[in-house]
Amino acid sequence: MKNIIFLSIVSMVLFMASCDKDEPIVEPQVSDKDKVTAVLNAIETGETDALKYINSDKYIQHNLSVGDGKSELENLISQLPRPETTVTTRRVFQDGDFVFTHSEYNFFGPKVGFDIFRYENGLIVEHWDNLQETTPANPSGRTLIDGATTIEDLDQTEANKELVNNFVTDILVNGDFAKLSGYFDGDNYIQHNPNVGDSVSGLVAAIQAWADQGIFVKYNTIHQVLGEGNFVLIIAEGELAGAPTAFYDLFRVKNGKIAEHWDIIETIPPTNEWKNNNGKF
Repeated sequence: MKNIIFLSIVSMVLFMASCDKDEPIVEPQVSDKDKVTAVLNAIETGETDALKYINSDKYIQHNLSVGDGKSELENLISQLPRPETTVTTRRVFQDGDFVFTHSEYNFFGPKVGFDIFRYENGLIVEHWDNLQETTPANPSGRTLIDGATTIEDLDQTEANKELVNNFVTDILVNGDFAKLSGYFDGDNYIQHNPNVGDSVSGLVAAIQAWADQGIFVKYNTIHQVLGEGNFVLIIAEGELAGAPTAFYDLFRVKNGKIAEHWDIIETIPPTNEWKNNNGKF
């Protein structure tokens, strides 16, 4: 009996001693998507702890209204009005080292935008975005941000990226509208552009109406094609009504056809207004 009591006391002492050792604290792993969401939330809260996910020595900024480097982003966040500033991220996707988001903002007025973040060794090192002022619902009652959000068909990511890239190349870059119908399931097409209603025929009618008014949309260069499952984002450079323009187009693909579309269009300012030299793309 004494031996049993002695062994119990020894075991307890050894256990308590092990608890006193300085064990390394292992933080739970944070996904790249969650890191980006935290950084965007910092814009709303003003709490900059999440900026630890940004590389302090290398942060390449393509928003031409913001200076290069992490410190410039910290400075911008500190100047935003509280509590008026808000951020609501509706969609988050990842393609390799890139995470891209679709969010509603309210800073100096309501906006909707796409953001793209590039990672190196687990830290964010580069950022692109396109922002547009919030608009009323389009002729079909849809907004810049509502609609489907569920990511599906992960095994079809590369095929869907190729499909959308071919669509933008054929139709928006080369203007080969004879190929238009092949990319859709009949006339079915859900549209979130503020000036265009649903259906492929509605898209064609809108393009013709703009042309009749002397308003032309021209895509010249596709800079990035990013996707996850049934969602694909195209980043392109071109012209709208003669002005240099950045086009960000998000497509949802279903059964090998384009089913839904969102876009954000932003005029590229003249170079003398840029706050960094990295360019929009």
